[in-house]
Amino acid sequence: MPVLDTEPPPARVVVADDSALMRQIVSASLTRAGIRVVGSAADGDQALAVCERERPDALMLDLTMPGLDGIGVLKRLQASAPQLPVVVVSAFFPSQGARAVDALAEGAFDLVPKPAAGEGLDGFATQLVEKVKAATSGLLGGRAGAGERVHRGRLRGASLRTEHARAVIIATSTGGPRALAELVPRLPDHLGVGTLIVQHMPPNFTRSLAARLDQASALTVQEAVGGEILDPRVALLAPGGRHLRLDDSGRTQLSDEPEIGALRPRADLTIADVARVFGERTLLVVLTGMGEDGLLGAGAVKRHGGRVLVQEQESCTVYGMPRAVVEADLADEVLSLTELVDAIREEAR
Repeated sequence: MPVLDTEPPPARVVVADDSALMRQIVSASLTRAGIRVVGSAADGDQALAVCERERPDALMLDLTMPGLDGIGVLKRLQASAPQLPVVVVSAFFPSQGARAVDALAEGAFDLVPKPAAGEGLDGFATQLVEKVKAATSGLLGGRAGAGERVHRGRLRGASLRTEHARAVIIATSTGGPRALAELVPRLPDHLGVGTLIVQHMPPNFTRSLAARLDQASALTVQEAVGGEILDPRVALLAPGGRHLRLDDSGRTQLSDEPEIGALRPRADLTIADVARVFGERTLLVVLTGMGEDGLLGAGAVKRHGGRVLVQEQESCTVYGMPRAVVEADLADEVLSLTELVDAIREEAR
């Protein structure tokens, strides 16, 4: 009896960058990992044409290109191919960092920073491959497939309200900038006792994300620098490359402890600290993201009597972090982003 080959076909990718050298580096890195590069482009118009012709599984996109730039490509794709995952491959400097965050808010799947001068290529190549595999995996959001259990609405009967205001902690990863851009600007200018946000993002880009959210929000949103006391008027964003912790008095600390599961910041650490300090007055919100960061933290929140809200699968870019919490039976409610706004307002007081 013949043995059926169940190995999935290799992902098919288009690489768009105005630098021939960078196209070569990206293409070679992906090819060595068994990913097929089916086309390349030196500008935005070429990128759209190659994607229309090849129908790839993912697009690796530079933002600064002649003619139609990367943001323009993203906007066109949102109209013509909204399901195509786009991984932004961007250099960092202040203006480019802001544009990279804009790209993520426009719907780009994830971000890989280009290596700086003198940096090796191994780490860059590893990130490229990880992001492409994530973008083309079966963990993407959208409607649940046949046989998948769909969790919606309120799962527990606990009271929504407490006598005291809650500390809000939001944890997210892949797809987070877009979800945060929809969620945070709709929150009130005073929220609970204060808000902490952990978004998995490379160093330097989180400052641009905080600035973008701050411009659109009634809350003041800023990158944490350490030493802050939670303030109802302020949302503090964990800086990329550092863990955001709370001491026993509730004052923030930035830590250079080793990465946990290749992540720094690690949301689990921040969540556990908030649960330790604020106990039942903790409100955890888990949004779209790869992996299981937030799962251990959710367990700590429940042990201390706090509440856990998670984003529904349909609106997630990647249903990984929320799924882990739901399947561990730690979620009190599973809600759309619109519903999360109302729930956070009500529960944080």
